[in-house]
Amino acid sequence: MKIRLAENFRAVFYAPFYACLALGWFRDRGLEVSLVDSPSPGAGIADMLKGEVHLVWGGPMRVLKDRDQSPPGPHSLLAFGEVAGRDPFYLVGRSDLKRFELPALTGLQVATVSEVVTPWLCLQQDLRDLGIDPGLISRRTDASMEDNLRALALGEIDVAQLFEPFVSLAERDGIGHPVHAAHTRGPTAYTTFLSTAKNSERYGAAFQTMASTLDQFRPWLEAEGPRELSRLVGHLYPQLAPDLLEQCFTRYQQTAIWSCRPQVSRAGFHRLAQSLLSANFILKAAAYEDCVAPWAQAPL
Repeated sequence: MKIRLAENFRAVFYAPFYACLALGWFRDRGLEVSLVDSPSPGAGIADMLKGEVHLVWGGPMRVLKDRDQSPPGPHSLLAFGEVAGRDPFYLVGRSDLKRFELPALTGLQVATVSEVVTPWLCLQQDLRDLGIDPGLISRRTDASMEDNLRALALGEIDVAQLFEPFVSLAERDGIGHPVHAAHTRGPTAYTTFLSTAKNSERYGAAFQTMASTLDQFRPWLEAEGPRELSRLVGHLYPQLAPDLLEQCFTRYQQTAIWSCRPQVSRAGFHRLAQSLLSANFILKAAAYEDCVAPWAQAPL
């Protein structure tokens, strides 16, 4: 069966998707999966609603937002097949910033991610958990992560919110070092497959096959290691040297960012929903059972 999968955007922490394709695991299970570019994060959903692709990958955040804005129907989004079960972002501080804790952000110049909303929404909840008003933080909000890394190097900011490869680049070039890792908060449902209720009914068997294929990734990575992963998918990151990409993959493997399982974590989903709700990104949080395909729901 032919399945068209929209790539949300090119990211290091999406490597398990690329590995499944490169290793032929979908093909081995009778699926011909083709990867379709999205012009911007989230644009693949519009293409899916037009029938141009069957599914996308991205954050369950989009499912929660969809449920908040629209009544249930055939075009409602559903999540399944969790790849990133923890937050892959870091706070990278300037080189002389030592002994950092999150409350220190209120006295620093901070650059948060502009490309996507979820990292800042989740960090806000971390701050609220500590009794800190996120509104007290002096933030740079409109620059790319690449520009923020440059600003950190120039001393224009104290802390930048980044994911790989920018964390490893900061270390390599002596710009800064990670002072806080978002994955330490615990499960956060960060990246899954997404499709519509209509597509999930029509292509359910194929989607279940794709989601169950994810189970193969972590054992493969344990056996082969980040260097082999870098060799396998490195052509997708031509701007990154193989040793740097290997360092990125090693960090994500060691910090258990990749859950890679058919089920979506209940704890991770509820943490994400709490973050979106407290930041007023959504007005109400839909139930887990309404947002996750029935066969991808974790047991109670």
